[in-house]
Amino acid sequence: MSPISPTPHGQSPLRTVQVLGGGNAGSSAHVRSLAAGLVARGVRVTVCAPAEADHAYGFTATGADHAHVPRSSDPASVAALRAACTDADLVHAHGLHASFRAVLALSGRTTPLVVTWHNHAYAEGARAHLVRLLERRVVKAAAVVLGTSSDLVDRARRTGARDARLAAVGLPGRRPVPGAEEPERPRPKLRAELGSTGRPLLVAVGSLDRHRGYDVLLDAARAWRRLVPPPLLVVAGEGPLRAPLQGRVEREELPVRLVGRRDDVGELLAAADLALLPGGREARSVLAQEALHARVPLVAVDTPGIRELVGDAAELVREADAAALAAAVVRLLGDPARRGELRDNAARQAATWPTEDETVAQVLSVYDELTQPRPLV
Repeated sequence: MSPISPTPHGQSPLRTVQVLGGGNAGSSAHVRSLAAGLVARGVRVTVCAPAEADHAYGFTATGADHAHVPRSSDPASVAALRAACTDADLVHAHGLHASFRAVLALSGRTTPLVVTWHNHAYAEGARAHLVRLLERRVVKAAAVVLGTSSDLVDRARRTGARDARLAAVGLPGRRPVPGAEEPERPRPKLRAELGSTGRPLLVAVGSLDRHRGYDVLLDAARAWRRLVPPPLLVVAGEGPLRAPLQGRVEREELPVRLVGRRDDVGELLAAADLALLPGGREARSVLAQEALHARVPLVAVDTPGIRELVGDAAELVREADAAALAAAVVRLLGDPARRGELRDNAARQAATWPTEDETVAQVLSVYDELTQPRPLV
């Protein structure tokens, strides 16, 4: 970790407000990591997020303050955010809806706004038009837009951002070393608990909501259930699609278990033969990063953000193509040499990703640009 920058005599420490909406796993983990790094460098940090997000991710445990701000954009929520941003030197919002709330809260103020886009905002019909309006409003108000993938940066520029940059976003955790001994696998006890003794174990992780590709995943499961023995697919996560997905599993007698939200995702991945990512909403998918860190062969949907993230360390398949997903799983299960190649590629690819320290350093350099007084010419 780089040393804490000394505060000039008579100058108060930099105060930043980090604004988070509901927060998916990636953006929430990033904000926690960022808060910890900033506090360690002498920056005062307030995280504005729903109370449940603080309970889940422990922002205050990093030394940051927490202000409960509901994820809605109603006047009361905007007023709470505006109060939290009083006397802030800079506000940093994460995600489109959190960014829009920050724009509303900072109306009439000169506080610099930094925005990070972590994923693509999906919408259809009239809502798609609303999303485009929100994006334009946000990028015009932001001093800097950070995108977690090149296509998000391009989108911000096309939308009118005056300054859009590729963000360094390090996933909290140890960086794997190419050539290091592979983690011990499988985990017989956990596999037995899940019901995968003597059969391949496939793992998918993520909230059970639209655009995650779980319908496609269950379609693919129909194909590989004919294998002997049929692999078991374990899906970790909760969300509004839990009931309809469970109904499909039971009606079609699919070799699938929905195990709900888990706090042992790392252990699940370490026990798995393959990790599956059927949807590409997140530009820097947490599952993809964790799978590569754990050197678990990954089959993922082919989107620009995922392709940029994983390089040649995953089998990529067309989006919404259940047949291609099923075929890739079957092919990999029957090809141990290819699985070994993907594990080696995973270690090399993950070693190229930014560390948490590098992530904080980039963000601090942006903050310095926007808050340090410029010399007179």
